[in-house]
Amino acid sequence: MVKYMKRKIALLGVMAGAAALLFSGCGGSQGPSDTGIKGDKKTVHLSYVEWDTEVASTNVLAKVLGNLGYKVELTPLDNAVMWQAVATGKSDGMTSAWLPATHQAQYAKYGKDVTDLGANLTGARIGLVVPDYMSVSSIEDLSSQAGKAITGIEPGAGVTMKTEKALQEYPNLKGWKLNTSSSGAMAAALKKAVDNQEEIVITGWSPHWMFAAYPLKYLDDPKGVFGGEEEIHTIVRKGLEKDMPDVYKVMDRFQWTVDDINSVMLDISKGMKPEQAAEKWIGTHPDKVKAWTEGIPRV
Repeated sequence: MVKYMKRKIALLGVMAGAAALLFSGCGGSQGPSDTGIKGDKKTVHLSYVEWDTEVASTNVLAKVLGNLGYKVELTPLDNAVMWQAVATGKSDGMTSAWLPATHQAQYAKYGKDVTDLGANLTGARIGLVVPDYMSVSSIEDLSSQAGKAITGIEPGAGVTMKTEKALQEYPNLKGWKLNTSSSGAMAAALKKAVDNQEEIVITGWSPHWMFAAYPLKYLDDPKGVFGGEEEIHTIVRKGLEKDMPDVYKVMDRFQWTVDDINSVMLDISKGMKPEQAAEKWIGTHPDKVKAWTEGIPRV
C-alpha cells in the first residue's frame, strides 16, 4: 500500500489534468446528456480521493460493477474537487464521504446538489495519532514533542481542516505547525519514526492498515474538534437513479464492515494491486456481493 500511495505525489499532475477534463465544457447543469458522461448507459464514472479506505472501497465497487458488464472509469481527485465533480454531474458517484464531521464543510456546500445513499461503513474515526510508546494520551498533553510538528496529509482533506482548527482551539498547540503532504508520505514518515522509536504526531483515521502494522493510539480530544464516531457514505449525482437504475441499486446496497475493508487494505499494503485485492475479497465474500447485486442483470 505504501508503494501504491507514494505514487500520489507523481499523480498530482495527472489529477489536475483529470479535474480539468471533468470541469471543461459545461457549467453547473446536471445529468449525463449535458455533462462529460454523455448518456453512456454502460460506462460508470467513479471519483475518489487517494486515501487507503477509499482506494479499497472504490476498487471493490468498481470490480463488482465491472463483473456486471459495466465499463468503470476511476478518477483520483482532490477531496474538494471530488465533491464538486459529483455535485455538477461530471462524476456518477463516490464512496468517500466521511460524515457528519470530517466532510461537514463539503456536505454543507454540495449536499443539496447530490444524493446521499447513506453509510457504506460505520465505526470510522479521525484524530491525532501517536505511537503508543509516546508518554502522551491527550491533545492537551502535547508541548514540544516531535519538534512541535504534526505530519499531515493532503491540504484539502477533512482531517487536515480539523487539525488546523485544533491548532487554534488548543492553547498548548501555539507555535505548532502542520506539515501537509500526501497519505503515502505520511505513512512513510510514520514507518521511519516507529522503526527508530522516534516521536511523531500524525493526522490519522481509521479504518487504516497502519493500526494493524504499528502500535498506535489516538490522542483524546477533550474539546471535540475531531468529532465522534464517523460514517463513510456513498454519494451519487442527481439523476443517476433515473439514468442508470441498476448502477444506482448496487451503489445504494453497497455496505460492508471495518473487517472487510481492513482485509483489502492490508493486502494492498503488502504490495497487491488495488484491483487484485478487490477481486480477491469479492471471491471470498460471495454472499455479500450477492446482496448488492441480486436481481441486477448483466449489461
